[in-house]
Amino acid sequence: MRRQAQDADLREVRAASRSVGLQLAIASGALVVAAIGVAFFFVLDQLRPSEVNEPPKPGEHKIYIDTVEAMIAFVVVGVLAVATAGVLSMIVTRRAVRPLGRALQLQRDFVADASHELRTPLAVLDARLQVLQRGLPDGDPSTATVAELRADTRTLIDVVNDLLLAADPEREAAVAPSPMAGPVGRAVESLGVLARDAGVELLLEADREVRTTVPPASLQRCATSLIDNALAHSPAGSRVTIGVARDGADAVLTVADQGAGITGIDPSRIFDRFARAQPDVPRRAGAGFGIGLALVREIAGRHGGSVAVTATGPSGTVLAMRVPAVTSPRATGDAV
Repeated sequence: MRRQAQDADLREVRAASRSVGLQLAIASGALVVAAIGVAFFFVLDQLRPSEVNEPPKPGEHKIYIDTVEAMIAFVVVGVLAVATAGVLSMIVTRRAVRPLGRALQLQRDFVADASHELRTPLAVLDARLQVLQRGLPDGDPSTATVAELRADTRTLIDVVNDLLLAADPEREAAVAPSPMAGPVGRAVESLGVLARDAGVELLLEADREVRTTVPPASLQRCATSLIDNALAHSPAGSRVTIGVARDGADAVLTVADQGAGITGIDPSRIFDRFARAQPDVPRRAGAGFGIGLALVREIAGRHGGSVAVTATGPSGTVLAMRVPAVTSPRATGDAV
């Protein structure tokens, strides 16, 4: 698995180096051709036929140049210069992007290693919660809480597996079309505790017939990040509306808050890693590191989609993630 990921990184780096090297070669070649052209026309401008038959003045030396031979010399020098510039550009570019390939490899290795090491503790935790759940007597008040803990544990296991696939895209198998409302609904349910603590209402309006081939774990991660971001900028007593709908060939997940809008940063940059907008409400502990929205963009892009700010202002902000939709066997839809 890791060997395949390294090969994929190597191919990407080599493709990038070839592209950059080719652009540098074209730019260098254009400059060389322009310089040689200027020099050639300058020489032609200095050649005056009337001066050829004039005898040289005392102390004056004349050099006679054959225009055909000069043209051939200029062309040869130009071709050699362009070829040399192209080869040097390729060599320098490949050396320059080599650290990028190493960084990509280290990043994938870290994600794969961390995810792999988390799988066993999470599996043990899920097994212990299962034993605890089975040992509870009927009517025990903690039954519902233990069931929620098991559901959260399984969600973490799915996230870890999704991270492993992200670290090695070559192994990502085709996913059967599934409703988008399910993972989004689980994200809303899992963040319900944070919403209640913040005094914010979560409202889900989802069309159950909207289907996509994006893995459910990935969809839940995206929905969780988008909703968590909305909660971080929502004042107490406001509402965050989560929508799932079909728009042409796209399945669209929208998250709208009632905050004061994006301030302190260009709205187009909020999906950059570690970018943070000015908070409208007191920031809770552990929130707002500027990574969640970057992960949403990465996941959406990996599956042929995108994420963007569709509206922002004093009345709130709307973020929309678009991914390719799959035609549902039924045309009608319900709201949840």
